[in-house]
Amino acid sequence: MKKIFFLAFIIAVFSCKTNDENKKIAQEKTFPKLNNDRYNVAFLIMDGTFNTELTAPFDIFQHTIFRENIKAMNVFTVANTDKPITTFEGIRILPDYNYLKDALPKIDILVIPSAEHHLDTDLEDTKMIHFVQKIDKEAMYITSHCDGAFVLAKAGLLNSKVSTTFPSDIDKMIEMFPNLDVRKDVLFVHDEKYITSAGGAKSFEAALYLCEYLYGKEVAKSLAGGLVIDWNVANVPHLIVE
Repeated sequence: MKKIFFLAFIIAVFSCKTNDENKKIAQEKTFPKLNNDRYNVAFLIMDGTFNTELTAPFDIFQHTIFRENIKAMNVFTVANTDKPITTFEGIRILPDYNYLKDALPKIDILVIPSAEHHLDTDLEDTKMIHFVQKIDKEAMYITSHCDGAFVLAKAGLLNSKVSTTFPSDIDKMIEMFPNLDVRKDVLFVHDEKYITSAGGAKSFEAALYLCEYLYGKEVAKSLAGGLVIDWNVANVPHLIVE
């Protein structure tokens, strides 16, 4: 009987310690410092996010803080968890904000990198889809890279819009969303507030295009030069819907 009581005592102590540690982690969560004079740019991440579609636009947008006389960008990540997410290639990233419970800043630009399950199970995540729909109401621009376009399509944001996605998934997107106007042979499409791109390394081009749209050609060329990219939007197959 003493052994049973002792075991129960150990379990209770361990449980209390675990709960205390979880509370401590929650209390210690820190959020990124955001400059009020910048655009707020949120990157929607989840397990299986592909590195390039995340890091390419992140690099471009983050480097705006080193350019003078422009409204630069605060860049941060949002996810449905406080725990680290693991990208498809294995990098672990601690999200800045949990969109299910944290008070989020106003998001001016939402970036949706591609993720491993954007063609299947991620599209069944109704909370994630509702989050995208909610942000759409206030965001100035929403961009997707590679299969991130499937999330926009599922959210109903590409209805009556022209879009594109990863080249080998275009037919799949047309099959899943037969009423959409999905274009081939372009690396990005800009239709009103939505910019969809083929993804991969071409995510750099779509991000640079948005910077050129916001800041002008010289700033975009400067950002590209900082990452050793030979930038000329005229050399990139794209479509701008007037």
